Amino acid sequence: MKLRQLFERLGAKDPDAWAASQVDEGSNQLHRFLFLREAWAKVILDDNNDWITQQIEAVKADPEAPFAGTGLALERLLAVGAQNRDLTDLVRGMQARLLFDLCYLLDDPSFDEAELAEVGWCLVETDSQFRPTGNTIGGLYESVLDTDPTGREMRPRHAA
Repeated sequence: MKLRQLFERLGAKDPDAWAASQVDEGSNQLHRFLFLREAWAKVILDDNNDWITQQIEAVKADPEAPFAGTGLALERLLAVGAQNRDLTDLVRGMQARLLFDLCYLLDDPSFDEAELAEVGWCLVETDSQFRPTGNTIGGLYESVLDTDPTGREMRPRHAA
């Protein structure tokens, strides 16, 4: 299968650019795209407020569970008139910001301590047996906004 067609089938917004970049630059854009696609799948969708109900119901099941504070805060916010749409926009924005920051952190840990100057990490490609291929997947933060599933690059949605 042609690389461009694969990117298109996988949902890339600009499959030509992703494929051309892989061919021209020699970096594995397929791995970059797939990592970001899967990471974005963990960010709540802005057209679905079910997550709010799920968080509140989870608190009712176990008010002392890890992350129960989220459901408790949501209950309080809804009680004072917060709208589901605003809560979703706020949380989605913060999740996307965290995704960007984590992707940046993979490339540049920027430790303040001088003795940690040689410490670093990265995301690496592996084969089907999860053995590292020796190729790193860098610069993920550069593509975070471009891979926003809404296509808006985290810009505000228009009023409904």
